[in-house]
Amino acid sequence: MSVSSMAGNEATERGLISAALLAISVAFSAHAEQQGPDAKDISSKQQELRGVEDTMGAAQERARRLEEQLVDHAAARERLNGALIEATQRLQETEGRAAEIEERLSALTENERKIVSSLESRRGLIMEILTVLQRMGRKPPPALIARPNEILEAVRASLALGALLPQMRAEARQLQRDLSELEQVRDGVRRERERLAEQQASLKAQRERLAPMIGERQEALSSAQSALQAETERARALAQRATSLKDLISRMEADSAAARRAAEAARRADDERAKAQAMLSERERLKALSAPFKDPARLAPAVAFIDLKGRLPAPAAGSVVRRFGAPDGFGGKEKGLSIAARENGVVIAPCDGWIAFSGPYRSYGQLLIINAGGGYYVVLAGMSRTNVNAGQFVLAGEPVASMGDGAAQTAATIAIGAKQPILYVEFRKDGASIDSGPWWAKSDSRKVGG
Repeated sequence: MSVSSMAGNEATERGLISAALLAISVAFSAHAEQQGPDAKDISSKQQELRGVEDTMGAAQERARRLEEQLVDHAAARERLNGALIEATQRLQETEGRAAEIEERLSALTENERKIVSSLESRRGLIMEILTVLQRMGRKPPPALIARPNEILEAVRASLALGALLPQMRAEARQLQRDLSELEQVRDGVRRERERLAEQQASLKAQRERLAPMIGERQEALSSAQSALQAETERARALAQRATSLKDLISRMEADSAAARRAAEAARRADDERAKAQAMLSERERLKALSAPFKDPARLAPAVAFIDLKGRLPAPAAGSVVRRFGAPDGFGGKEKGLSIAARENGVVIAPCDGWIAFSGPYRSYGQLLIINAGGGYYVVLAGMSRTNVNAGQFVLAGEPVASMGDGAAQTAATIAIGAKQPILYVEFRKDGASIDSGPWWAKSDSRKVGG
């Protein structure tokens, strides 16, 4: 093939290619014109998708930051709970030591009174002994050779003195012992008063440290103050309509959102714990029972209330003045126990649970009802101030209230005729009061045992 022929063929091919490209371009242009609205819609959707993705990314970042904040809040709550329980425990121990010192001081004062009374009753005899001893010192027995005419008088005096001396010696020794004991008793009184002053100063300082910690806890839990106020007013209204503790609990859980949430949380916790324990071995279950209050970060009871017998701490320092089942003075029997608490003493939650009610109730004074789960409720009454709100979860050992000075008369103080504040404690199961005695820890069984 010649060069000219090859050049002609190439020119022809280029022309055909150019024509084909032109045709394809025209076709694409026509297609673009026909599909123009759809392409624009796809573009806008793509832009919208990118906006959604950006929003999702920002939301995920916010969620991540919130999760970090929740972790920080949980850690802060754990630290605060631990500090609160530890501080309250120290405060209760100090209250107990102060009560023991007061008992010893009272005994020493009574002993001092008896010794002084005994010395007063023997004042005449003591004066006689001292008079005889003084006369013997000033007028010794006569010399028989120099004054023979006084022999009979001397013999009589010697016989009388010989009979009197043993009695005088015994009385003198007893007097010495009594005076020595009186001095020791007065020294003991002085020391105990100094110890009591130290304990009272310590109590004051500990209460001052505890107050802001309680305030911090409640501030963290009460961000929605208006809702809290509404719940408080609702609780008061329900308390005015309720005629008994059973009725109050039913009304609160039916009409109060906070109490209803607490009851639902208690039921969920019971179900979840039952499922978890069903998967545990007997050894693991016993291990959990051995330390039911160990984790301060828990948000539900670690152990069922029925399994806490012999484990619960006393809610307040003091001695029991009336026990469950004792005559109530009105022909019936006591449904709870009454503790003679210290003035302004701290009251702790004896168990984990949710606050079903917090506020004044009839003649009970300030009343707290703790839903402990499993149909169990713990009632605390007679306080002057409560530190927790309805729906709040509390840990065993947390400070939940404080006693007053006994000036406010509650049903318990009137029934007992007490001048000091009385804490009333009642355990309830499925609407009926039960004996709380089996639940108290052995260290507190002398104080609150049934």
